Amino acid sequence: MPYGHIGSMRTKPGRRDDVVSILLSGVDGLRAAGCDTYIVSLSKDDDDMIWVSEVWQSKEDHDGSLQLPEAKAAISRSMPMLTGESTGQELI
Repeated sequence: MPYGHIGSMRTKPGRRDDVVSILLSGVDGLRAAGCDTYIVSLSKDDDDMIWVSEVWQSKEDHDGSLQLPEAKAAISRSMPMLTGESTGQELI
């Protein structure tokens, strides 16, 4: 069954573009791991908010992607630029 996830993350001031660049750098690996749609969006009204919308072939594919070395590296590089404020919603 397809699995979706929509989430937001707040960056520290002035770091949004850096985080977006990191998020977009791994798109090819995500597709190979079963991601059908990966959209990184910017908030119109908040210069520090990023939204990510994903559609995966399955929840297992999504969960497995978080174990990829590239994903772990991207998370590690992004974390210091984030405030910790985030949201997430799973969808079917």
